[in-house]
Amino acid sequence: MAAVGVLDRVGDDNDFARPGPETETGNAEEIERLAPGESPERLSRLVHYDRSSLARVVRVALQHLRAPRSENVEAVQTRARHEMVRLERGLIVLEVIVGIAPLLGLIGAVSGLVHVFSHLGLSAGASDTRQIALGIAEALNATVFGLSIAVPTLIGFTYFSRKVEVMSVEMETLVVELINKLYYGRSSREFETAKAPPTAGVSIPTPVA
Repeated sequence: MAAVGVLDRVGDDNDFARPGPETETGNAEEIERLAPGESPERLSRLVHYDRSSLARVVRVALQHLRAPRSENVEAVQTRARHEMVRLERGLIVLEVIVGIAPLLGLIGAVSGLVHVFSHLGLSAGASDTRQIALGIAEALNATVFGLSIAVPTLIGFTYFSRKVEVMSVEMETLVVELINKLYYGRSSREFETAKAPPTAGVSIPTPVA
């Protein structure tokens, strides 16, 4: 039951794979639809209230739109690493269970064997045979108990690890595509002008939300 609860928790943390019905594919489609150099206002509205990992990374990219591309990429990478840690926070519990469960089964098996040998030769006849059988049954039951926990947990751990890996690649691909489109045709002079202090009679455009 504990492993099932952890699996549910990992699934609930998986925001990129399970966004709301209206934004399930909207963010990715909008990034792909966005033309190079086009204003990302529609995308900004789309991700504003979205709780998915992709939306949070896209918001960081849009917030740093006036910064040089290298600074924007660095900010996006920092946020992406944070999102990956957030998505993987439930996997560590599964990994610990996968490692501990067989060891618990091994402890039970050793305990059963100790029980067998401790009664071996102490009595004769059916009583001695019965004690040996009980010790062997204890060892086998402990082994089955450990494996019955480890095997399903290992399946869940492998599934969610692969899912997070695929999500990471998809998110990286979309964000790289977005940054390329946002900075299409923009020169270094534009960033120097944006960073220069405003002078009288010259208005500095506000950054895109």
